[in-house]
Amino acid sequence: MNILEKLNAIKNQEITAKENVESYIKVIEEKNDDINAFLELNKEEAIAKAEEIDAKIKAGEEVGALAGLVFGIKANINVEDFIISAASKTLEDYIGSYDATVVKKIKAEDGIIIGINNMDEFAAGSSTETSYYGAVNNPAAPGRIPGGSSGGSAAAVAAEMCDIAIGSDTGGSIRNPSSHCGVLGMKPTYGAVSRQGLLDLSMSLDQIGPMARDITGITLALDTIVGYDPTECTTLKWDAPNFTEIAESVKDAEKPLAGMKIATCKQFKEVTNDEINAIIDESVAKLEELGAEVVELSFNYIDICLPTYYLINYVEFFSATRKYDGRKYGSRIEEVCGEEVLRRIQMGSYISQKEFSGKYYQKALQARTVIRNEINEMLEGVDLIVGPTVPKLPHKLGEKLEPMEMYAYDVLTVIANLAGIPAASVKAGEVDGIPVGLQLQAKPQDDAKIVQAIAAFEYAK
Repeated sequence: MNILEKLNAIKNQEITAKENVESYIKVIEEKNDDINAFLELNKEEAIAKAEEIDAKIKAGEEVGALAGLVFGIKANINVEDFIISAASKTLEDYIGSYDATVVKKIKAEDGIIIGINNMDEFAAGSSTETSYYGAVNNPAAPGRIPGGSSGGSAAAVAAEMCDIAIGSDTGGSIRNPSSHCGVLGMKPTYGAVSRQGLLDLSMSLDQIGPMARDITGITLALDTIVGYDPTECTTLKWDAPNFTEIAESVKDAEKPLAGMKIATCKQFKEVTNDEINAIIDESVAKLEELGAEVVELSFNYIDICLPTYYLINYVEFFSATRKYDGRKYGSRIEEVCGEEVLRRIQMGSYISQKEFSGKYYQKALQARTVIRNEINEMLEGVDLIVGPTVPKLPHKLGEKLEPMEMYAYDVLTVIANLAGIPAASVKAGEVDGIPVGLQLQAKPQDDAKIVQAIAAFEYAK
């Protein structure tokens, strides 16, 4: 039963919302000590909300579009009355006093928030090992990292602890862990989803998005959270499609991707391990069988993507953390944060100085324009660019990596954030039992084409 089928079963009283919540509570209680995906639960409130939904359904009253579905929320997105720590000692005592816009929208459609997911501290990481509350164990590849920074969200979905998780993506933080944990994760077009209530890592790069085990979980979440928010200055005013209808429309089509042109990129292959490329090649062949025309393109700026991304990240993160000064919010961040967060603060502080800003930050902004223009030009003649999500397999928990080795996980995912385009990761296969993700990228506001391709890919299995 996929997420949409479960939703309909709840609405038709074939199963109850309470049963759905209680089944997830049981799984969390059995598995979370080992996986560490959830930092906090609110079982009583979740069950009470489920009972309220069931009573409405039984009485024939109207319920929301997410009635009875269970959500985990990343620890950097405000949920009222939960500790919103961003997995940092800095904010270990900060209790959310309001709901972020995405949370309000989920609650308004009768989605049930069961708890808060673990993450890399302040989203600074690609492994969820920098969390103040301890690392997350990958349920799809035990003993290995789940990816990051939304590693707790991906692990919760993979371990069947919730229907849908909401994460944030600065340079791959939804797609990277989705790839490593073998689930679906999507970063919508920049501005498609309100970030009001997000403790952002990098304001010009961050986007909130969903993670789920199947495409209907993604589309139901998108249909709820995508939309203009007058309280958040980056949100787009656009006529967003019905993503669930798009996914369902390809279900029985013989050639669901007929007329779609998809590009691969040789430079993406060149930076990726051979065993991953082999899986991706099989997935591309499958897309071709589904009716897509496949072409190969070149992207000439792969070498500057990581330095461009991290220079912008450092400066914007340094700026964002100035409010954590021990007076307004929590502890003084530099005094209690972890090594990676401190590294980014110090680098951002250095680069932000007047004498260095032009040399580093301004040049990074210029480089981002070059990268964005190149990607948009590539997308002019095609509907999607596809390739590996992550160029290497997840390392073992506790294995020591140098910062540049850790940053290398992000080389293929930062491009979408720099360009502001939508991107998603879907499970393509496995290497020695370890999941591998296929990344799909599209033009700004062409999120629906990604949904169409993933739905076709999923239903053809």
